[in-house]
Amino acid sequence: MITLRLLTESDAEQFKSLRLVAIENSPTAIWPTREEQMVLTLEQIADRIRKTSIQAVFGAFDGEVLVGITGIRREPLQQVAHMATVWGVFVGPSHRGHGIAQKLLAAATAHVAEKWKCVQLMLWVNTENTPAKGLYASQGFQKIGMAPRALRVNGRFYDEEHMYKPLL
Repeated sequence: MITLRLLTESDAEQFKSLRLVAIENSPTAIWPTREEQMVLTLEQIADRIRKTSIQAVFGAFDGEVLVGITGIRREPLQQVAHMATVWGVFVGPSHRGHGIAQKLLAAATAHVAEKWKCVQLMLWVNTENTPAKGLYASQGFQKIGMAPRALRVNGRFYDEEHMYKPLL
């Protein structure tokens, strides 16, 4: 049975491992390289996943094993605090096709709307990542623009689509 919850500092090791799987499976969808992820200490990762008033990471667990993640963050500045950004959506290959990513996005959306009182979500997705674009569209995200050459992997540039979801 899959359960969802906010990650805590004690999940840092599993988060790091799952991010490495994400990088191996989808190097053009995840910003850090394997080398950049490997050098992060568990303390640095714990800081990144620790729930605060401006950041949170949801995890999907199969028993005690972390199998999916979705991060959210927002700026604390008053004029932009109404927006949050979704980052790092990933479900391990053996757990795909069971609605886990949808549930993670729904939990993240509820958090930013109810806890942070945000009125819109933003995200960026590789324009070639058709499954992810379909997932986001199915969750109410709309394309609002594109950043050309936003990501460079092994000397090749990739464009990123900017998407937005109104919450009010």
